Amino acid sequence: MKILRSVILTALAAVLAIVLLARMDVLPTRSAGSAPRAEQSAAPAERGAAPENGQSPTPAATPEPEPEYFVISCIGDCTLTSHQNIGPREAKSFAAKMGDDYGYPFSNTVQFFESDDLTIANLECTLSDARLSSMEQFYFLCPAAYANILTEGGVDFVTTANNHNLDFGQRGLDDTWASLEAVGMPYGRDGQEQLLTTDSGLTVGICCVYNHYKPELSACTEAIRSLREQGAEYVILMFHWGKEMNYQPAEEQVELAHACIDAGADLVYGSHSHCLQPVEEYNGGIILYSMGNWSFGGSTNPRDPDTAIIQIRVCRRGSEVTNESLTAIPCSVSSRPALEGYTGDNYNDYCPTPYEEGSEAWERVMSKLDGSYEGGNQVVDYSGWYHSWG
Repeated sequence: MKILRSVILTALAAVLAIVLLARMDVLPTRSAGSAPRAEQSAAPAERGAAPENGQSPTPAATPEPEPEYFVISCIGDCTLTSHQNIGPREAKSFAAKMGDDYGYPFSNTVQFFESDDLTIANLECTLSDARLSSMEQFYFLCPAAYANILTEGGVDFVTTANNHNLDFGQRGLDDTWASLEAVGMPYGRDGQEQLLTTDSGLTVGICCVYNHYKPELSACTEAIRSLREQGAEYVILMFHWGKEMNYQPAEEQVELAHACIDAGADLVYGSHSHCLQPVEEYNGGIILYSMGNWSFGGSTNPRDPDTAIIQIRVCRRGSEVTNESLTAIPCSVSSRPALEGYTGDNYNDYCPTPYEEGSEAWERVMSKLDGSYEGGNQVVDYSGWYHSWG
């Protein structure tokens, strides 16, 4: 009996040990210095069950949307022919310098525009194959095929709202629009608002305004409101305004630009002065008071050889689109000042070229863009221009 009792007791002890070991396997454990495991108690709340204290479960944090980036490039006046007193066969003319190579005018800068999302410019010439006449003091007429200069150069949008759009009357302007449409180049008319979606998916609203150099605030704010309602994520106003060869904008230009940014515009782009004016960052927006000349056939030796590319980095996070940063690339309107340092008579070869970073010319351009340039305005007097050409 003792042996049987001993066997029974031994068996009971073994069963009890097995039960105790099984319970240890399902209890939470903690290592030295750590909190108890919470997986089992948290699981019901994750499935939507109410916690024991009766309070609502804390919702999971919404992840921040991944930022997307876009680059918008801005350049100045594109006058893709010489003026009427320089024949196309003359060696110094735009046509002679370019020949049949439509890629030539942008050949030293196209790399900046091929890799961005949107490039905008001011088109200041008439594109037509018709024999048109003009009574204007200056006029610039080039073949319709010259629209290919823009497409091959990486330009994505041009404004035609400027003081040269009617040099050859409505026929010339209609031909210009038709020439741009023939090569698929988006463009803006005076007072026109439109949407443009980049290949990368940014919806841009653009309104171009000349109105004889006097954009009206009420019309601009209405355009901004309308473009937003149409779905514009980013709004650009392109103005043709100001005084020629003035390196600072007038007070009324500053006031209008500020009001447009306050009304919801992201970028104000200016042209007409034929020289660079300051770039201003204001209330989240960017103002380019004047981009000066770019590939400019209007003169064989422009009064000011300096120009620039302004590239704006735009960020989209979810539904929010903002200007994040700005980069300036100082350039010359011609390769000769940039590569040879020559700015004498007939220096213009109509091929804009970046200046060497840190050079005197590079620093001069930067001073024009930051408003510290001390060169002073130039006096523009065309009264003897016809006489000078006989």
